[in-house]
Amino acid sequence: MSEHLESYRTVVGAQVLDELLLLADRVRHRRLQHINSTSVGGGVAEILSRMVPLLRDLGIDTRWDVIKGNQAFFAVTKAFHNALHGGNEVISKEMLQVFRDTTEMNLRDFDAFGDVVMVHDPQPVGLITQRSAVGGRWLWRCHIDISTPDPRVWGFLKQYVSQYDASIFSMPDFAQRLSIPQFMVPPSIDPLSDKNRDLSDAEVQAVVERYELDPERPIVTQISRFDRLKDPLGVLEAYRLVRRRHDCQLLLAGGGATDDPEGQEVLQEVKEAAGDDRDIHVIELPPFSDLDINALVRGSTVVIQKSIKEGFGLTVTEALWKRKPVIGGAVGGIRLQLLNGVTGFLVHSPEGTANRIIELLADREMREAIGDAGHRYVKDNFLTTRHIRDYLLLMLAIENQDADLSLLTNP
Repeated sequence: MSEHLESYRTVVGAQVLDELLLLADRVRHRRLQHINSTSVGGGVAEILSRMVPLLRDLGIDTRWDVIKGNQAFFAVTKAFHNALHGGNEVISKEMLQVFRDTTEMNLRDFDAFGDVVMVHDPQPVGLITQRSAVGGRWLWRCHIDISTPDPRVWGFLKQYVSQYDASIFSMPDFAQRLSIPQFMVPPSIDPLSDKNRDLSDAEVQAVVERYELDPERPIVTQISRFDRLKDPLGVLEAYRLVRRRHDCQLLLAGGGATDDPEGQEVLQEVKEAAGDDRDIHVIELPPFSDLDINALVRGSTVVIQKSIKEGFGLTVTEALWKRKPVIGGAVGGIRLQLLNGVTGFLVHSPEGTANRIIELLADREMREAIGDAGHRYVKDNFLTTRHIRDYLLLMLAIENQDADLSLLTNP
């Protein structure tokens, strides 16, 4: 066992590692290829950056490839993203053609590798048209909330999705009417990554002070991409309601993703809405700021993820792991993580968010109890070792090329 893999034993226990080694031994002869649209920014890239090395440590021949696309392509896929979340987007024939043309360009450069090919999210979904030439089992892994998709956009993408051997969603609510099997696999965090590993009090304080936050006063934090679906303006509204009752600071921090062209526009909207309030800190973090994010969350009093749509919300998982009380929008995968009143609080409005912040700021014992419960819940359900186990089990299930996968589908 590699030293890297062995380091997880103290976190997850020997039994979990032994199970992974046993499963890996059963599928070690199979090659696994992950394909997505960005190597930096966003939850998918974060998951794969930690998962792929661990899969290799387990002896699974694993590769991670990223498709290419220009600004026009990512503008189209961002519109798809918003429409799949139920947003009102105008999708023209020209936009659909941009998607087809970019897919064709990537197909020309496509290097087939895996016996199992896992394609993540809508951007690379069209690569399935190469399947007949390269063989293997193809899985479409959807990380976003498509419970109420725009019918036209979903109809366009479904023609590709239906050609896969199976689909994978983060929770049952996202499943669609498909002719292929559907599996439910929630995302995960890596407890030993720079974003989640333990830090000393001195390390935390140094980062908090470097960003000009006052460690002696409460800090309310939302860490996320600057995306309207994360509702940063709603967080600002909640903060201003809280300030009527409590002296506190607000931190809105996050970076961008190379496949999200709206980030700078939303960031500017947030800065303008924050105005000249010196206790509102709007920070655009550069890539590879994981240690800073870790410290900023650990230095926070309350963490928010007030999304209005959310595939899962790894920022929620990360805060729970750090024993922070979390307030989240009652949507998507956040509902899978926050057991209301136990591991956190679910909210529906800025006013509800403000009320929960006020309640938590006034009660340290409640903050600690919820934080401890959240940490245990993540350890039991949302660590990368569980995620890898689920993927290995899926690889084992589909190993027989003639297997009827409909018999394996989660209801």
